[in-house]
Amino acid sequence: MNEIDFNFTIEGGRAILIRTPSVLKSLLMDLDTNWTLHNEGPKTWSPYDIIGHLSHGEKTDWMFRAKVILELGMEGSFVPFDRFTQFEESKGKNMEELLQEFEDLRKQNIKELDDLDLKEEQLDLKSNHPNLGVVSLRQLLSTWIVHDLVHINQVTRVMAKQYKTATGPWAQYMNLLQERVIIN
Repeated sequence: MNEIDFNFTIEGGRAILIRTPSVLKSLLMDLDTNWTLHNEGPKTWSPYDIIGHLSHGEKTDWMFRAKVILELGMEGSFVPFDRFTQFEESKGKNMEELLQEFEDLRKQNIKELDDLDLKEEQLDLKSNHPNLGVVSLRQLLSTWIVHDLVHINQVTRVMAKQYKTATGPWAQYMNLLQERVIIN
């Protein structure tokens, strides 16, 4: 099967965005911290870190930037996003609290997205990203969806690696166990 590049639609993207919290909750809720606090080594994230990062994004990234595009357009500019704030913001919280916080924030953002009642032509509105230059609302919203899927993949990859040694010789057949993604 060849790689397919679907055109972004609000409905299609929304279908992923509304599922992400429940997917992660189903995967991580009530698990031993051996599953949720381990990472792939230095400069990598654990599932706990990833959930904190997703919550931080819900607070300061996606809908905030969408509103900058809609309200200010090319006159506006995004505030740089701190991809590491979760380490401070998550302190003292357990995984259940982080998962609930993420779910609550996502529900709020989906409601805000729905309330915008975006039209197709609005998706091509643009603003300024501090590192990437000019970006459109369509690109921002598409990235939000892909960001969710990338982090779901990351969570499962990190968890799978907890049993790398336990798989013995089968590890050689599992490419995922050979990969390591460093967060810069």
